[in-house]
Amino acid sequence: MSGLTHFDAEGHAHMVDVSDKEVTSRTAIARGAVVMTPETLALITEGRAKKGDVLGVARLAGIMGAKKCSELIPLCHPLPLTKVSVDLTPDPDLPGLRIEATVRTTGQTGVEMEALTAVSTAALTVYDMVKAVEKGMVLTDIRLVMKEGGKSGRFTAE
Repeated sequence: MSGLTHFDAEGHAHMVDVSDKEVTSRTAIARGAVVMTPETLALITEGRAKKGDVLGVARLAGIMGAKKCSELIPLCHPLPLTKVSVDLTPDPDLPGLRIEATVRTTGQTGVEMEALTAVSTAALTVYDMVKAVEKGMVLTDIRLVMKEGGKSGRFTAE
């Protein structure tokens, strides 16, 4: 189990002790997409979805998802987040929505999971709000694209 910090020497899951880690500024950016038909994308961008403002509700859901991350992912530390932004951008070439979340904190552990949870929650909210017109939407490419802070420094996805 070498290198897997969420397991002890016997292989049991545990929450990592970060009390001796340095407090640093930490940032993570995650991205993902929801692929749909051009007709569904138009319904969203023109504000014709029966459940309301899809982009606005999904943005708020993504922010809430980041804030609730430690309640959803069993071994995540509860963190005092200092910034959460979620952007949903229509992309007719996809066709669909591109989602990006940026999360920041000052603390002893990173915010990668919070950024990924924000993107996932926003994507799920989009699906929920328009599934009545298209059940075949695909939530895809959810990934960490950048993190910085802490002893491991900066990571940028290729």
